[in-house]
Amino acid sequence: MHRSRPQVFVKKCLIGIAVAILPTSLAALETTLSAPGAPKALVERIEETSSIATAEDRGLDTPLEILSAALSDYRTIVQILYDEGYFSPIVSIKLDGQEAADLSSLSVPAKINRALITVNTGPTFTFGTAIVEPVAPDTMLPEEFATGKLATTGAIQQAASAGVQGWRNAGHAKATVDGQRVIARHVQKKLDAEIDLEPGPRLTFGKMIISGDTDVRHRSIEKIAGFPTGEVYSPEKIQRVGTRLRRTGTFNVVSIEEKDTPNADGTLDFDATFEDLPKRRLTFGVELASNAGLDLTATWTHRNVFRRAERLRFEAALRNIGGTEDLDGRIGLRLDQPDRLGPDDNTFWSALLERRNTENYNVSVASLAYGARRTFSDRLYAEASIGFQWSDADDAYGDGRKFRYFIIPFRSEWDQRDSKVSATRGYYLDAQVMPFVGLSGTETGLRMFFDGRGYTSLRTNGRIVLAGRAQLGSIIGPSPDGVTPDFLFFSGGAGTVRGQPFESLGIPVGGGVAGGKSFLGLSGEVRGKITDTISLVGFYDYGVVDTSSFIGSGAEYHSGAGLGVRYDLGGFGPLRLDLALPVQGDTGDGLQFYIGIGQAF
Repeated sequence: MHRSRPQVFVKKCLIGIAVAILPTSLAALETTLSAPGAPKALVERIEETSSIATAEDRGLDTPLEILSAALSDYRTIVQILYDEGYFSPIVSIKLDGQEAADLSSLSVPAKINRALITVNTGPTFTFGTAIVEPVAPDTMLPEEFATGKLATTGAIQQAASAGVQGWRNAGHAKATVDGQRVIARHVQKKLDAEIDLEPGPRLTFGKMIISGDTDVRHRSIEKIAGFPTGEVYSPEKIQRVGTRLRRTGTFNVVSIEEKDTPNADGTLDFDATFEDLPKRRLTFGVELASNAGLDLTATWTHRNVFRRAERLRFEAALRNIGGTEDLDGRIGLRLDQPDRLGPDDNTFWSALLERRNTENYNVSVASLAYGARRTFSDRLYAEASIGFQWSDADDAYGDGRKFRYFIIPFRSEWDQRDSKVSATRGYYLDAQVMPFVGLSGTETGLRMFFDGRGYTSLRTNGRIVLAGRAQLGSIIGPSPDGVTPDFLFFSGGAGTVRGQPFESLGIPVGGGVAGGKSFLGLSGEVRGKITDTISLVGFYDYGVVDTSSFIGSGAEYHSGAGLGVRYDLGGFGPLRLDLALPVQGDTGDGLQFYIGIGQAF
């Protein structure tokens, strides 16, 4: 069929336009890296960092993109070599046999099929001269920055940072690097590095200027923060200010930034910007045990109730749902007031209504207390309060027994675990001491309780964890029948001895069982990861209860052991399933199971 010339011309134009506007496709780029004599780790680092070597993963598939990647790789690879102590390297990157540095981006080849990266590292250099000056007193420079040590750019940067930080720690907030001289002596294979610092003036704290979207009164923020106006500048002090404010649980954002320029009087002001968290928060918890039924808990928190960063926490629990005992539960309130006493201290009100129905006793409890809390760090606090408690109980000693107390509880908690929900190393200590003064004929005494936990991963990076727990309790003063049963000690259940029914071990009294005046609980676990989310656990628990204030030879005891499975839920902790059997004692028989969130301890 004969075609006219205009038709042929149009067709050729269309083909030309298509070729011009469509990017040139490449077959998979063939990349080779040659680095004779280089350590394996260095070669792997270059391969992982190089834009050419990772072109396919980065989606680089046109000649211009490949050329641009190659040109950037010269700098990237040389910097890697400097980081590793090689200061006379030769780097060649050839694209289809041509050095990439010789190609022009204005005349890019139509296609590029092969890339050859050749790296001659040259010898490693050591520091000849390694000087930072002037240096503030007590400044610790990195050991790597010293004559004779392997010369790396990382060591130089760390030395400069350490020098500046040393001056900042001494009150010179605007200390900077004034200059640096780095000379490579290729014949001697030495690198001379000299860093000049400019300390600037010694400054004191000025004002904290509050801004941002917060409903908290500025006066309360200032009292909680304890901003050190007039004191010598210190990064540690300003960090402490931020920690105090975040600790209230009121703010989503706390940003405290120093001004760029000091004031003429030698003070330095700071901008403090805040953003509040949502005012209300609701959480739920659930735990299931084979004979104790289902336990449900809920907490409702109201932040910044009266615009003073207060935190009102309402807690409710419903227990024994579907269990062998009667339904019971608790309602608790606590109001924390962080701006009453000043930095690191707060006051609180607490109230409690509780009903407990167990195999061995029934008790109704009401309490009201007012106290203060001292926070020494994010991991250590102590608190004390004064209040009243009323208890009405039916137990092995009789029905309708009434107890009235004036209580003075003390508590200190030290938490050095790497995780609160699934620790692999560290320890946790909880000490409680509560003098109680009997009113209306009730006996007076002292109740003490200690809970210590320790964890180690045996250098397996958390793959295998050994966990241990010891609990000690004692009541000094009153006779066993002169104490409310919720002060006495029982053993058995998820919190003490798994495999034994909840609070099944006590002291035989007539035809019933009463709590003891002393308690010892020991637990051990071996936790092993099967996958990143699934772990297996083997455990053994042992509990002892005695009539005297200290464990003696005639004490009652029991134990249990079993296996568990954990499924990691991320920040919530693991989903826990434990299966346990009695080992010693006659307080229970048969298999017990426990389901919850978080490790058993």
